[in-house]
Amino acid sequence: MTDLRNLKLGVEIETIDKTREAAAKAIQSVVGGEVSHVASPSCYDPWEVKEANGRIWKVVADASLTSVASNLRAEIVSPVLNYEDLATLQEVVRALRKCGLRVDEHCGMHIHVDASAFTGKTLANLAKIMFKQEPLILMALGVSESRLQQYTKPISDEFIAKLERSRPKTLEEVNRLWYGHLNTCPTHYHSSRYSCLNLHNVWYRGTVEFRMFEATLHAGKVKAAVQFVLAIAAKALNSRAASSRKRQFDPNCAKYDFRVFLIHLGLNGDEFKTARTHLLNAMPGDAAFKRGRPKPKNQPDESRELAEATNEAH
Repeated sequence: MTDLRNLKLGVEIETIDKTREAAAKAIQSVVGGEVSHVASPSCYDPWEVKEANGRIWKVVADASLTSVASNLRAEIVSPVLNYEDLATLQEVVRALRKCGLRVDEHCGMHIHVDASAFTGKTLANLAKIMFKQEPLILMALGVSESRLQQYTKPISDEFIAKLERSRPKTLEEVNRLWYGHLNTCPTHYHSSRYSCLNLHNVWYRGTVEFRMFEATLHAGKVKAAVQFVLAIAAKALNSRAASSRKRQFDPNCAKYDFRVFLIHLGLNGDEFKTARTHLLNAMPGDAAFKRGRPKPKNQPDESRELAEATNEAH
């Protein structure tokens, strides 16, 4: 069984209002090491913070952040991180906010998970889990319509239909379904990358990229997003199969349904209490009762509610 805590990850956060140099120095204030202006390639004008252990944090330009001047566009790119590094990541986020960086509606956050453990079968599981729960996920994360239209498109119905017909077992089979042909030399800016679940990156960079997050410099929300992504990845890796049949979306019980989903991902208990709070915050309805909180005299037995939750998650 794969534990979400054993998966390697990376995070990218788009920010505005401060220079890339200022962002790099804010990162250095947390991780130490040396700051350098690499400057090449010039289109990214990268700054780097090299830790004593050799890990490199990057701050690069991002042309999509059109609300500010080009020198005030900074995308923060973490090195490969372990679960134990989440505390450091949170401190970096706090330092960035303290130094004056901010985010707006143009800024996104992307989370990468190491793809080396995935097979064709488990990668298909991942796509189907995401597709099934996509309406709940997009509402919980507050993904804007403009982002869904351009940089974070919903998972293709056609791709899921191909997965269901083909039942791929190898990464090569999934590659053919994703691109429509075998793509052995993927390029960085292939159009298929602009998806909530970017599988293009599996063959380009060796990671699965989750692109459906609005950027934030709230350290707790960043940690919650990472834990959520790792839990989905671990669920896909540990499942023998997954259903792609979309759950009927009902705003009256969306909060309850999403809480059930989080629990079945393993995000239960005190360790993930804060994550659940952040992830459920935007959802309508009641987290504890599917049909709304009853009057005291009609209060249902809690064991029955838990049994309902278990049945509906399968």
